[in-house]
Amino acid sequence: MLEVKADALEASFEALEREDEDVAALREEVAALKSRVEAQAVAAARPALSGAKSEASPFVERYLRKGLEAGVELKAFSGASEAAGGYAVPEELDAAIERTLTAISPIRAIANVVKVGSAGYRKLVTTGGTPSGWVAETAARPETDTPDFAEVAPPFGELYANPAASQAMLDDAAFDVEAWLASEIATEFARAEGAAFVSGNGTNRPKGFLAAPNSIQVDSIRPFGTLQFLSTGVDGGFPASAPQDTLIDLVQALRAPYRQGAVFVMNSATAARIRKFRTDDGAFLWQPGLAAGQPDTLLGYPVVEAEDMPDAAAGSLSIAFGNFRAGYLIAERAETAILRDPFTNKPFVHFYATKRVGGQVMNSEAIKLLKFSV
Repeated sequence: MLEVKADALEASFEALEREDEDVAALREEVAALKSRVEAQAVAAARPALSGAKSEASPFVERYLRKGLEAGVELKAFSGASEAAGGYAVPEELDAAIERTLTAISPIRAIANVVKVGSAGYRKLVTTGGTPSGWVAETAARPETDTPDFAEVAPPFGELYANPAASQAMLDDAAFDVEAWLASEIATEFARAEGAAFVSGNGTNRPKGFLAAPNSIQVDSIRPFGTLQFLSTGVDGGFPASAPQDTLIDLVQALRAPYRQGAVFVMNSATAARIRKFRTDDGAFLWQPGLAAGQPDTLLGYPVVEAEDMPDAAAGSLSIAFGNFRAGYLIAERAETAILRDPFTNKPFVHFYATKRVGGQVMNSEAIKLLKFSV
């Protein structure tokens, strides 16, 4: 009997020892898990190394590199076939294209840009304001005239770029497909846009502000949609004496409400001529920007150099001055579509990018032109 009791007591002690061992092992597991969580938190808080990127999106890794369509959002822009529409660019890549376009295309940076859902965008503009009148306290209120409305419907065109890369480049993990594609598309789009917003004829493309009708008539009698121009008095140049007076007249021809936010637009060749103008006391009219990134000023207004503006020649409209955010409208579809084409030019893979863009003068009173003519 004593031997049996001793065996039971020994078994109970062994059970307690096993429980202590299990608790110790559980504590070790908890400590290890806590250590891993803390390590992950520290790694997440640590700043990324230079050039490091987050995990690429399925659009880049699956579609751009390998041409796999599964898991990529499809946006159809063609009524004939859904697959002909191409794939919608991710927001991050599309934003990079937009930022580069704004930096490269000077007209886009200063104009009024709106996102539309279709190519049939229209905008109503009132001309002349709403008439009003003065009356006595108890006098009758006669009916006032109704303001006139004008419709602005910018002509649209399809803008496209077709950059190519070899399949070997796409297979290389070190090749940044996203940055390369954004840069190529933005460069091609900006080059085509810059010319269209300045002098586009409106046929399958935006209508540039220089392509709008122009007249020497003032705002009160000039038809809506017609820009006013002032002449330099000399064919293809400025007057020999006091050439700066023509620029002052151009500024003052723009009504005061539009001068806030107004800019000069010209190409570099015209700007080189104006930079040499001096006042009677020898001071330059042109003032360089005081800080990096700040635009140069002429008569106190910023100067935007657009190389698509014509050189000074007989009868040319080489200088524009105005508030382009109020005067010129750019309407565009929100999405950029990309179609991957690995078949047309093997071993190169083409990326056919398209976007619908339109543009037109919105307020003809907000932009003035300087004509190099008598």
